[in-house]
Amino acid sequence: TSNKRTLRTLFRPAALPAPVISETSPSQKKLLAYNRGKEQQGVLNQLLIDRALEVYYVTMDETDKRDAAPPITELPSPVRKYFFVILKYLFMKKRVQRNPMIPIQQQWLRSMLALVPQSLMEGRDRELLTEELLKEIVRDYEKSMQRCVLRRILVKPDIKELDKLEEEAPLPLLPLGLDFSSTWHDSYIKAKQQIISTLHILHPTMKALLDFGYTAFFNFLLVDFSSSRLKGPVDCKSLKTDASLSCSKAEEEIMSTWYQRVVGLFSQSEALDGVKLDQLESFYNCVAVLMSNQLKGLLRRTTEVFVKLFDPGDKSRLPLFKMDLTYDENRMEFYPSLQDLEEAILFVVDCVGQTLQNVPTIRAWLTGGTATLDAELPPHIAQWAKSTLKKSIGDNLEGPKEHFKGYVESYGWLVDGTAEEQINRFIAEQPSFDEYT
Repeated sequence: TSNKRTLRTLFRPAALPAPVISETSPSQKKLLAYNRGKEQQGVLNQLLIDRALEVYYVTMDETDKRDAAPPITELPSPVRKYFFVILKYLFMKKRVQRNPMIPIQQQWLRSMLALVPQSLMEGRDRELLTEELLKEIVRDYEKSMQRCVLRRILVKPDIKELDKLEEEAPLPLLPLGLDFSSTWHDSYIKAKQQIISTLHILHPTMKALLDFGYTAFFNFLLVDFSSSRLKGPVDCKSLKTDASLSCSKAEEEIMSTWYQRVVGLFSQSEALDGVKLDQLESFYNCVAVLMSNQLKGLLRRTTEVFVKLFDPGDKSRLPLFKMDLTYDENRMEFYPSLQDLEEAILFVVDCVGQTLQNVPTIRAWLTGGTATLDAELPPHIAQWAKSTLKKSIGDNLEGPKEHFKGYVESYGWLVDGTAEEQINRFIAEQPSFDEYT
């Protein structure tokens, strides 16, 4: 007389369909009855599965402290063991999910926040968004840990009906085709030894060569016109002469200091310690590349500093040039012309690019060869320098052009023959004395 619901009271008796009367043989009737009974048994079993699982969830909420699965003795015997496996797994799964999980470390969350730029975290809305993202990270972490613990403790039965009950996506699979069984230490040691034996830039001699280049070139320029404004205006011819002499003197200084130190370094027997005979060519090729890069860096830095002097936005170091306004053959013009001025300025870039082009390689110096270092100013640097200078020169010459235009407008009629024509016409008209005066 208990009011507690049981599995038996929740199920309704199955109503079988009315018998079908047809003109069939006894054998056909027997076969049809067997197939119909089999189909009805399958439908009944599916209904029992759905209803039993529904009862299971209701019962679990009401009997939270029960240590065993709900009773299933009332179920039909063919499916009793099948239901017991499903319900027992679901029951144990809930028990495992209720166990406390290891919380995420606060240091991990702080490390994640440190990767976000500070500008993206300013403002009240950004703070709220950050808090929501952190909460989402914590939830995902706890869910992943829970699923991981569940998969390690319980073995999911191979029953397809369970897939309908679990809404969570499957865990990601391990990458296929990758072998994680071998350790990395052996391959690391092998790669390290190969690098040491073939990468010559790690050789102690190369370190000394780098030190020589840094000491000689870190504060050195082939041409330095940064203080030319303080010396007053210069003409174009003097600019070319100064650039040529400066590049020539700088090349002599480099060859007598830096290059001699490099030659002295490779004149010692210790310079080739550890270098095998079959590696000499690649070793000297590495030396040549390193020296070439140092010389190219010097040419590039000199060119960039010279171009920066003509920056229209900063005229504090802009060089001053001497220009004369001349009158020749009934024409007024600048001397030298504006084209000559531009050519003289661009000449400095060409002069820098032609310096240090005949420096012998160390291998050629030791063996008496004629090979030279590749110290050419990169073409894109030369093109950038000339295009930038042309634009800067045009911008800085706007003032002289306006000055010249004012002279032409004010006094051009005196020198282009207009005034002489007016005088001749006036005299030909034979004016009176008062008109003359």
